[in-house]
Amino acid sequence: MKNFSDPFKAVRPLESGKHSGYYYSIAALEDAGLGKIQRMPVCMRVVLESILRNCDGKKVTENDVRTLAKYNAADPAKVEIPFVVARIVLQDFTGVPLLVDLAAMRDAVKTLGRDPKLIEPLVPVDLVVDHSVQVDCAGDENAFERNLGLEFQRNRERYEFLKWGQQAFNTFSVVPPSVGIVHQVNLEHLAKVVFSREVNGSMLFYPDSTVGTDSHTTMINGLGVVGWGVGGIEAEAGMLGQPVAFLTPEVIGVNMSGKLPDGVTATDLALYVTEMLRKEKVVGKFVEFFGEGARNLSIADRATVANMAPEYGATMGFFPVDEKALDYLRLTGRSEDQIELVRDYLKANRMFGVPLKGEVDYTKVLELDLGTVKPAVSGPKRPQDRLNLEDVKSRFNALLQQPVKEGGYGISAEKRNIRMPVENGSIGHGSVVLAAITSCTNTSNPSVMIAAGLLAKKAVEKGLTVAYSVKTSLAPGSRVVTDYLQATGLQTYLDKLGFDLVGYGCTTCIGNSGPLADDVEKAIKDGDLVTASVLSGNRNFEARVHPSIKANFLMSPPLVVAFAIAGRVDIDLVCDPLGDDERKNPVFLKDIWPSSAEIEACMAEIKPRMFIERYNNLKNVSHEWSKVKTSSGDLFSWDKDSTYIQNPPFFSDFSMKVGKIHPLGGLRTLGIFGDSVTTDHISPAGSILFDGPAGKYLREHGVEKADFNSYGSRRGNDKVMTRGTFANVRIKNQIADGKEGGWTKLMPEGEMMPIFDACRKYAERKEGTVVFAGGDYGMGSSRDWAAKGAYLLGVKAVVAKSFERIHRSNLIGMGVLPLQFRNGESAESLKLEGSEVISFPDLTDDLKPMSETKMQIKRKDGSMSEATVIIRIDTAIEVDYFRNGGILPYVLRDLLK
Repeated sequence: MKNFSDPFKAVRPLESGKHSGYYYSIAALEDAGLGKIQRMPVCMRVVLESILRNCDGKKVTENDVRTLAKYNAADPAKVEIPFVVARIVLQDFTGVPLLVDLAAMRDAVKTLGRDPKLIEPLVPVDLVVDHSVQVDCAGDENAFERNLGLEFQRNRERYEFLKWGQQAFNTFSVVPPSVGIVHQVNLEHLAKVVFSREVNGSMLFYPDSTVGTDSHTTMINGLGVVGWGVGGIEAEAGMLGQPVAFLTPEVIGVNMSGKLPDGVTATDLALYVTEMLRKEKVVGKFVEFFGEGARNLSIADRATVANMAPEYGATMGFFPVDEKALDYLRLTGRSEDQIELVRDYLKANRMFGVPLKGEVDYTKVLELDLGTVKPAVSGPKRPQDRLNLEDVKSRFNALLQQPVKEGGYGISAEKRNIRMPVENGSIGHGSVVLAAITSCTNTSNPSVMIAAGLLAKKAVEKGLTVAYSVKTSLAPGSRVVTDYLQATGLQTYLDKLGFDLVGYGCTTCIGNSGPLADDVEKAIKDGDLVTASVLSGNRNFEARVHPSIKANFLMSPPLVVAFAIAGRVDIDLVCDPLGDDERKNPVFLKDIWPSSAEIEACMAEIKPRMFIERYNNLKNVSHEWSKVKTSSGDLFSWDKDSTYIQNPPFFSDFSMKVGKIHPLGGLRTLGIFGDSVTTDHISPAGSILFDGPAGKYLREHGVEKADFNSYGSRRGNDKVMTRGTFANVRIKNQIADGKEGGWTKLMPEGEMMPIFDACRKYAERKEGTVVFAGGDYGMGSSRDWAAKGAYLLGVKAVVAKSFERIHRSNLIGMGVLPLQFRNGESAESLKLEGSEVISFPDLTDDLKPMSETKMQIKRKDGSMSEATVIIRIDTAIEVDYFRNGGILPYVLRDLLK
């Protein structure tokens, strides 16, 4: 063991079966008196190991190691941690623009006369194509093949580009379409839990860790892998050797006791945890689950809870590795050698096992008795708004007539019972028009998928059906789900209720739900109906699932089937019948709900060979993927006529000269938004409006409406995405006189126009803009284009009551300044109405993290006022990013040096 950086004398040998090598022992730090490592939360031990292993005196210093080794859970020192991850995971919506940026960086390097191969990922990068399938076809046995054909037809340019990237970069690999959802592929195949790689002739062992360009990367926390979602901007920096910098977090421990009652699903638990932890305000914190209850949860159940970390606001929802994790590795076809290495390494480095109460120090401990969890759904607008199953009816009815300003739908009493005709029936307020078993939250979990199949079987046997007006779909997380649903014979019954396979990917949850039937769409529009979707997803923000559906409820797969049969959400499924059997007798949910014993009997059909066979030859997984042609070479050949892939302007004026931070003045207000504005509101992922700025651009370039595809699929084209920024049909700009959608007033004229058109006029005048917002600004998906689009529109600063973690860092990553109101102030308390000219005159190049600055307000009558705001640049490295005009110019300059 020579030639290793080991300033703390922490290198230790490790022999594990066929494996022989060394590792960095965090226990050695405790032996040296640097801290009580064994009392640290397990997730922080993994972070500490990375800091120790990567200590090079430059990006990671000895002081970084010493400081973290002294971690005080009760009051963590707010210092920057330079965390180096083992790998990067991408999905294609964020992966394509990331690859576009890498290709553009190579062009910039070539322009400067340097070798473009300087731009190369320094850690393994896996991209899973899972966000591009849309549910155009549903409810028939050919839906999968038809949707797959349409997916390749629409996305061929993107897939050709991805294949170019796979040959151009040595450490970049692609999991093709129709394999599965990125997070389930990560669980079943990509995650190693413990890595090994050769360094100077010896094998180095270290924990698996990752960041991913999907918020729900946290799902891998269920398998004991430290990881979370970041924007594509941060992921690029991580790929190119930059540590993921974050402030030392508080770690909230959740002591799970008891066990889930019979009939309560992992989804019910995940929704309960989401509500509980949102109330606890864990944004920016780590959460670690421990206790006997956590020990007894399966890995699939843990993963379901961990997946929802973005919804409860935490950076992570971590379960340490234990024997159940090793059993899961064995079930999913990992080799015994790898499983033995995982056990031996983690035990040697004191990272194995789920702690019990009192064994570990946490910032705060919360108690959760699993026996108190009840069947539930969440909605109709936010994932944290949990409702016990019996309360759905009353809550929906209350919201229906509650004023819009109070979060309701504002339907008058006389219009409550309106019915509109559709084929074979009618629909009204509360009718379910879309029922989807979808998304990574639940399609990773065999217990709830099998429960859905068993419920379908019992329903069919009793003669229950699903109405024509309900669009039904099944999009499993991987092909293995299909294998075990077919092996148990349950897929047949799902098919009979319309839940035929539509594809393998993130469909309804990301807005790829496809069209409703024409007459259903017309009925909703003509009757101004508040209809509902029911989905086994994790996101239900306004206009995300489908622009015509106003009420969206998250729930377990078996409940999706039940509500589809009932055909409405204004029903109490605990007391009211779902329908009548063939003898006209009422059938209740309890009559067809499967028992735990029935579910477990079916789960015995899941075998390791299923996983091995499905992941054995990914390159040739489908004929469609094999037919995709690819170009070669280190540089990409841009096509100026492409409406999918364009060379972005981020490096068009690149030079090695670093800019300076200077005052911002003369900013016009682009928008004033309320609380809980999501990245869906800022940068939609769903359908592109025909008459919106992005739709007009596509039509001008000869694209028919049928070929618009989605915003997510066109994230490689900045011209589409900039026009789509702030273009969500449900976004509410308070200076747009109540007009819903992407509208603003051009100032000082006061002329109403689309936000994109106003920004072009401001750019012509060389006027920057500012955005004001309420709390939790940027919550939701880690959408890089929510920041990129703001930057390209000319937004210089965003002032909010609070920011969601990822979006705040993404704004800095694009050189947009995030600022936070102080002391309960807001746009409302300052009486801002949109005509003001805003300045920040005191910004200087010696800006300090989390400092304060003056906001100057010049009103239309010429009067002046001021407010003090907090600069939400939280770390020293973020100051450097902002000074460089963003993280990408910073990284490029660093590489070229």
